[in-house]
Amino acid sequence: MCGFHDEQLDNFMKQAILEAIRGWKKGEVPVGAVVVSSSGQILSSAHNCPISMDDPTAHAEILAIRKAGVKVGNYRLNNAWLFVTLEPCVMCAGAMVWARLKGVVFGVRDPKSGAFGSVLDINQLPGLNHRMDVKEGVLASECSQLLGDFFRKRRKDS
Repeated sequence: MCGFHDEQLDNFMKQAILEAIRGWKKGEVPVGAVVVSSSGQILSSAHNCPISMDDPTAHAEILAIRKAGVKVGNYRLNNAWLFVTLEPCVMCAGAMVWARLKGVVFGVRDPKSGAFGSVLDINQLPGLNHRMDVKEGVLASECSQLLGDFFRKRRKDS
């Protein structure tokens, strides 16, 4: 499973939370992602940008995976982990499969579009030639609070 100890898991998720806050400041849904090598080096980070980029694929996970691929000079991110504040959707999970990520660590489940157990589980789809390790619930209360605060404010302001 995940070769990181609890303090490392928390630190990487805190970096993802900081990215999510950056996205919120731009008016984006606050989701942040960090790609980390198995040795513990942060390869990239990103936050949601579909609104600001006019791009429905500009999820934090996709942007972080793209940046990490450029950094390592390879479209395969073998042995890298993606830390993300919210359970990835099917689009992002598919990109993770193609990138051959070792695993994903996420803060909270997404009951509307989560692809690692909430709506579907990409690791259970027959025919896919890659499976990822999954760890959920890292800094769950902080991730949940951030998303809850964002949507409460959004409802209040509209």
